[in-house]
Amino acid sequence: MPPQPVRLYCVPYAGATSSIYRSWQAFQTASVRVIGIDHPGRGTRNREARITDYRDLVASMANHVAADLMQAWDQVSDLRYGTFGHSFGAMLSLAVADAVARVVGRPPVRSIVSAALPPALQPPGDETTTLTDAELLDKIRADGGTAPELLANKAMAGYLVRLMREDYAIRRQFHVDESLVVGFPLTTIAARDDVYVTPEQMRRWGAHSSAQSRQVEIPGGHFAAFADPGHTLRIAHHQLNEHLVRR
Repeated sequence: MPPQPVRLYCVPYAGATSSIYRSWQAFQTASVRVIGIDHPGRGTRNREARITDYRDLVASMANHVAADLMQAWDQVSDLRYGTFGHSFGAMLSLAVADAVARVVGRPPVRSIVSAALPPALQPPGDETTTLTDAELLDKIRADGGTAPELLANKAMAGYLVRLMREDYAIRRQFHVDESLVVGFPLTTIAARDDVYVTPEQMRRWGAHSSAQSRQVEIPGGHFAAFADPGHTLRIAHHQLNEHLVRR
């Protein structure tokens, strides 16, 4: 009987919801199932109260993932899981994975982080606090992670600006996890032409795992992982199912 797919819980980048991973499901393999997870107060959890404290946000997202895992384990007890986070979502995904492991008593197969500075390298300030909404919208547009048709819609643009400001407020709190060290393997995905984080800086994530860590480099800029989700999921497949690939 073939093994069940690894449940890959994916955390959105800043200003986004789990809907950014919807298109990834078309590239799923038989060994990886993509599951986007949201902050409370947005996306699939939009009826819940928003959380502005980093620690509380991690705990809420971890409990959400743990509940999903517990339900899945009622049907298939040996299901494995992992996490993925891109940019702003990287730190959250690793902290959530660590918290989930403590809640359910089982570590993830691996955490995968993409296109993000580790907490020790995060800038001390927040450039967005001095930007007007129009200037922040220009930044979102220039970064290229949001569909132009969404930015052209005035109501949606305003919503995205609010999400971005909320997420940058959370990012300012990442420093509290500078000493986080997880006990499970970690993979970093570094884009060679990323203007926000270099491959060398991405390697600094290795200090956050006492287990095996490795880096995969891909061509492209900051959103390279989203430019070719099929390639990104092939990387995830190999990283999460290494024991099968080696057979």
